[in-house]
Amino acid sequence: MKAEIEDTYAEAFDGIVSRVVVTADHPEVLRRAAEDATATPSIVIGRIEGGIEKYLNKQETPDGRDGVVLQFWGGIDENKPLKEAVKKFEAELSFRIRQDILVKPFTAVFDALPNPEGKMGMMERVGHCGDGFEWEEKRYGRNMIVVPLMVSNFLIEHELGYARGVMGANFWFMCKTKRAVMEGGKKALAAIHQVQGVITPFDVCSAGSKPETNFPLIGPTTNHPYCPTLKKRLGEESKVPDGVKYIPEIVINGTSMEVVKKAMKVGIESASKVDGVVRISAGNYGGKLGKHRIYLRELF
Repeated sequence: MKAEIEDTYAEAFDGIVSRVVVTADHPEVLRRAAEDATATPSIVIGRIEGGIEKYLNKQETPDGRDGVVLQFWGGIDENKPLKEAVKKFEAELSFRIRQDILVKPFTAVFDALPNPEGKMGMMERVGHCGDGFEWEEKRYGRNMIVVPLMVSNFLIEHELGYARGVMGANFWFMCKTKRAVMEGGKKALAAIHQVQGVITPFDVCSAGSKPETNFPLIGPTTNHPYCPTLKKRLGEESKVPDGVKYIPEIVINGTSMEVVKKAMKVGIESASKVDGVVRISAGNYGGKLGKHRIYLRELF
């Protein structure tokens, strides 16, 4: 690897994950449903976020159509019972399904989470979009809810599983050039997406944040010591190394710590080989964000 890896760690935290397969008749409809449903990473504002894990061919899906594996994530408050977090997560997940998937022609949703800790019923918040005309039946060896719509029927599995996973793992690749930002990010994401069980909710993120803020209404705001354009203004407070002009971040969520670490390793390896990527670091906040510490050098 060309880039230096700092002796630091990424801070991560526990979250709730649901993993589903979405299928559709038409590839363009499937792509739009997948991208719309996962388009807004929202954990930092108390909602949910998602990501595309991988696309599937017709031989890999329950109904023999083109498909995609999506993950959806919700936050956990360690001071409250898990069931409260699950209740909120179920409501937020229903918004994504109803507004971004159900409305796309000829789509269906299937549970795809191995070893769930529990199940969420989909009738109350999704099935009842049929206004009482919805029904249940066995299809593809699964218990499905059939929601009659003006175009056709929307199908969703009666229950979707949930479990706890690891959120917010990250690394920064410090760059000299814009080309390094885009090329390093492209190569890192391609490698990460080969790891089953992980997503990158932001892909390449330009807005690494910090827990402290002068504007609580907004929530997390810019991590100013690492903003290259503030280097002169901040003086000694700046933590931007000399020669570094850009510090993009890749955030990784995964169904286990094992897959998260694997994804971080291959992502770092790939970004580090790109000309213009000079240093690898990560976001950590003294335990204010999460209880997990993933030391970068230990990955290797």
